[in-house]
Amino acid sequence: MFSKLIKTLSELDREESAREVENLLEQGVDPFKIIEKGVMQGMDIVGERFESGEYFLPDLLRAAKAVEACSSIIKPLLREDQNSNKGTIVVGTVAGDIHDLGKNIVIATFESGGFKVVDVGVDVPIEKFIEAVKKENASILGMSALLTVTMVEMEKVIKALRSDPDLEKVKVMVGGAPVDQEYSDKIGADAYGRDARQALIKARELTN
Repeated sequence: MFSKLIKTLSELDREESAREVENLLEQGVDPFKIIEKGVMQGMDIVGERFESGEYFLPDLLRAAKAVEACSSIIKPLLREDQNSNKGTIVVGTVAGDIHDLGKNIVIATFESGGFKVVDVGVDVPIEKFIEAVKKENASILGMSALLTVTMVEMEKVIKALRSDPDLEKVKVMVGGAPVDQEYSDKIGADAYGRDARQALIKARELTN
């Protein structure tokens, strides 16, 4: 069912990807499933091709445009709890990493669940994460990484966060293609989001 969307996204075809999302929605497919089984799978392939040297920075930018086109169609359908406010989540991609493919989908999903989301962007230094968490009085900090070489930045941010007595209650979530539960546990994160829906479930658990 999702093979065509995965293929068009992994081949960086923005128009065909958006068209396939519309086709799936017309067939009555759950928007969350389109994200999980289609968009995220396509992005995983893009990430693998980037790490292997098959894709380069311009290809990542094309992939981001394709995901943006898909997200703009799906996002309005995810707003199930838009009138509620379950807290604030600061989200960003760690220093050295410019990927925002998965991050933007996760942000849309968080917003659908009633959270206020502050996107601090990509290639975010430690200080910017800490500053945003304080400024926004966030209850959760979410970090993503596409590259294995940038994963180490997550641990640095967590250490900085934990060393600040004013931020003791802030929870940390991590995710991204190279991240798994074992790594999340190792660096002291409070939760790991395997995909967008799991990230929303974990965020709700952390704020209940």
